[in-house]
Amino acid sequence: MSSGARKNPLSEFLRPHRTIPKTSWAAKHRWDLSFSRTSILFFGLFIFGLGDSLLVQSNTGNAPWTVLAQGVAGKLDISIGISTFAISTLVLLLWIPLREKPGFGTLSNIVIIAGAIQIGVNIFPLANNFFVGIAMDLLGIAMVGIGSALYITCALGPGPRDGLMTAIHNRTGVRVGRVRLGIEGSVLVLGSLLGGTVGLGTALFALFIGQSIAISLGVVSRITNK
Repeated sequence: MSSGARKNPLSEFLRPHRTIPKTSWAAKHRWDLSFSRTSILFFGLFIFGLGDSLLVQSNTGNAPWTVLAQGVAGKLDISIGISTFAISTLVLLLWIPLREKPGFGTLSNIVIIAGAIQIGVNIFPLANNFFVGIAMDLLGIAMVGIGSALYITCALGPGPRDGLMTAIHNRTGVRVGRVRLGIEGSVLVLGSLLGGTVGLGTALFALFIGQSIAISLGVVSRITNK
């Protein structure tokens, strides 16, 4: 691009952010609570859960952990919300031998995302055709990205799954990407064997969720720095 070329304001605004931005609502520690900070945290987690439920209702394939939750729910004849809550709690218990400590955001993650997924499944209709399902997938991925950016920048502790990933990385020295791939691959296979829905929506989630979170972090960074 020549020095005289004009930049597109929208593309600059939506440019992905490669690091977690420092925000005015970021906590000093994992139990540093305030009304505004917890409100942003709760809103972000709720949006995350609703986005996840859109992939469920798209009927084209879920995010890996929700494939597992759906499979468990079907086998135990429980709701997907309760299944998500139970799985998140079990994952949190795995933190104990890894000596990872939860924060307020960790516990909120377990409760609010599970509840929001169940609310979304109850209120969003199943996609009535393939193209509507894909549109629901893309909207859901965007919402999960936005929700992730909001709750991550609160700095009140990682969700159970992210905490497990980083704890294993810290204890073993294995690269984060490989740890994440191993965990989510195992979860996806197990969930599929239990009857969870795997399909194009699953592939779209894997392909675009990182970019969705990065773009959302970029938007948050630009808003807070104005």
